[in-house]
Amino acid sequence: MKNPSIREKNILNRRVLVLNQDYMPLNVCQTRRALLLLFSGKAEVVQNDHSDLHGPAVTIKAPSVIRLGRFVKRKNVARKLTRREIFFRDENTCQYCGKASHELTLDHVYPRHRGGLKSWSNMVSACVQCNFRKAGRTPEEAGMKLLNVPRQPSLNPYYPFYRYLGDRPEWRYFFPVEMKDSVSR
Repeated sequence: MKNPSIREKNILNRRVLVLNQDYMPLNVCQTRRALLLLFSGKAEVVQNDHSDLHGPAVTIKAPSVIRLGRFVKRKNVARKLTRREIFFRDENTCQYCGKASHELTLDHVYPRHRGGLKSWSNMVSACVQCNFRKAGRTPEEAGMKLLNVPRQPSLNPYYPFYRYLGDRPEWRYFFPVEMKDSVSR
């Protein structure tokens, strides 16, 4: 494929689920990388996309899911402490009043100016009104109560793939039933 058309460039940039030898999700790569793994004999196609890739002498189905031929040992990596992760942990809900919103702020339960740390156990999602009301005080001093005790999320090997399942429903077959239910909500 010397000069792929614009349509084919889009196909080459589509996401492909990479499974370990035991069919456990391992990674997500682009079609371009998946094809290299397939042609080098390091992987096999488990499921095809509904698109074709056209070369000068051959037409092939674009892969959607591939499986590696060798087992790759992978460590469970702890989630990074970011705004997005805290909102996800708290399910986009204010931890003081329970209001669900996408316009939330971060609140330090024990204020930073008083020695509070930037940690999973000290940061929660809060709506603007509750964060303003609490200000630089602790919840007890402000007369407010947390709905949930903030803590670090447990390690989940499927978590990195959660965001792709909405766009790629054919991948849901490779994830536990509990995860399929939480994605469909």
